[in-house]
Amino acid sequence: MPAEKKATLLIKNIGQLVTMAGPVPRIGDQLCDIGIIEHGGIAAAGNEILRVGESDDVEGHSPLAEGCTVIDAAGAVVTPGLIDPHTHPVFSMTREKEFEMRLQGKSYMEIANAGGGIRASVRDLRTTPRQQLMEKTTERLDRMLRYGVTTIEAKSGYGLSTESEIKQLEVIRDLNQTHPIDMVPTFLGAHEIPDEYRNNRNGYIELIIDEMIPKVVEQHLAEFSDIFTEEGVYDIPESRKIQQAADDAGLKLKFHADELKSVGGAELAAEMKAVSADHLVYISEAGIKALASSGTVAVLLPGTTFSLAGKQYAPARKMIEEGVVVALSTDCNPGSSYSESLPFMVTLAALELKMTAAEAISAVTVNAACAINREGVIGQLQPGMSADMVVWNMADYRELPYHYAVNLVAKVIKAGKLVVNN
Repeated sequence: MPAEKKATLLIKNIGQLVTMAGPVPRIGDQLCDIGIIEHGGIAAAGNEILRVGESDDVEGHSPLAEGCTVIDAAGAVVTPGLIDPHTHPVFSMTREKEFEMRLQGKSYMEIANAGGGIRASVRDLRTTPRQQLMEKTTERLDRMLRYGVTTIEAKSGYGLSTESEIKQLEVIRDLNQTHPIDMVPTFLGAHEIPDEYRNNRNGYIELIIDEMIPKVVEQHLAEFSDIFTEEGVYDIPESRKIQQAADDAGLKLKFHADELKSVGGAELAAEMKAVSADHLVYISEAGIKALASSGTVAVLLPGTTFSLAGKQYAPARKMIEEGVVVALSTDCNPGSSYSESLPFMVTLAALELKMTAAEAISAVTVNAACAINREGVIGQLQPGMSADMVVWNMADYRELPYHYAVNLVAKVIKAGKLVVNN
């Protein structure tokens, strides 16, 4: 008989232990069941959860290793580590001037067509030294971690050349070796048409297909391929062509879809069996039904609509009623949602998407894990899963959306180690 594993971490006296035990993914009414254990406890050995249950039972049946970290939660809420499944964290230049231009009446697309937007970030990133990108990205990851985020999806997309897209993905790869946050890398070469190809769209598309995708795959720099399927960016035939090449090369698919107008992006994502379709502010009825039947996760980004002062938010209630898998994310980026706070997105989900606290917590844990193909590993507090968790300065999980614009995180544990202690 192998020796019983000894706990290297024990959290006891948890007021509400939000385990997220139950069906994966959560759809419909299931989103409201967050698997609460009152007066709970949890034990982990290294990065693996050993035991979850009532505090006295866990403590009484968990032999402790020498030097075991014991945390008395004193009635606080504990949840899985939060998961942010749509971010653009690797950039240097910020675009606060564009934010002010929008306040003065300019639209996102007007600014982009005048040479701002994504292409402005591209021009800056191409000339920014790698070390500077590493430092700026680390600062953002540190802020995310302090807000309880333990895993993110991280996109390229501000290079739009083979060399600069690879530079972004290499920053993600290198920081993955040193930073507590786990990053799931996504290639987003089809984020825009760069300046030098404005009169040669097909030439840039061929560059993505013939050069960028093969090099990214050869160097194992990305797990997903994403594309900005939108009027004025990539249309449906172009999106299908690029994403089919990515799929053929072994990358899993994601889509920026129907953010500014209904163009059929959700339908295409479902047709191509994408892991997720993101934004979806203007998704059609047919798109909702397609996502529900395909199982493609809808990643909703209320911070983007908020930052752009939009009047319409993604129809989350309709999606939930139709059985779509719904997740939430910050869309952290320099242009349309410069925020590292996933808890604030939970507040926006409550106020603007009309989601309950339980639904929103499901959307930043277990369903967010599904949006990056990490279900069964993270997003739930269950024996055998990764010991990623957050201790919150609150006694009731419903305080998370309610007590907004402050950081309620007390402690963050990543892979069984205490990495934030407020």
